[in-house]
Amino acid sequence: MAPTRKSTAAAKPGTSTRAAKKSQSSAKTATKASSSSEEAIGEYGDKKARCKTLIIDGDKYRTRYNTKFEKRKTWKNPNPKKITSSIPGTIVKVYTKVGEEVKKGDPILLLEAMKMKNKILFPIDGKVKSIKVKEGERVPKDHLMLEMA
Repeated sequence: MAPTRKSTAAAKPGTSTRAAKKSQSSAKTATKASSSSEEAIGEYGDKKARCKTLIIDGDKYRTRYNTKFEKRKTWKNPNPKKITSSIPGTIVKVYTKVGEEVKKGDPILLLEAMKMKNKILFPIDGKVKSIKVKEGERVPKDHLMLEMA
């Protein structure tokens, strides 16, 4: 006679007891997370994970998030009149002068980054108010290089 195992979980026909225990534990976690309002605490390994419910086009999604996500820098719509560097680099040449009338697509300056020369162009028509950089200067990311009036 073969030894039998006893299981506390109710197994479905055709499934193993391990799968039944796993589905039972995940069902407990899901009911625990969905029982609270918008923010829920669910178990994730030995640690507790915070969950948030997002509703996009009528569909509900539950996602885990952490403090890094909560403290992230919020996105701001860029001002087209303030030209900033998108990558750190060195200013090779400045093509414009203060007070000059410029058109969309005219070159502003030449920025060398990672051994590549990037020609920065004006995004809109306008007049140059001030130039904050000079040739040979090293600029960090998001540095204000030029302002338009």
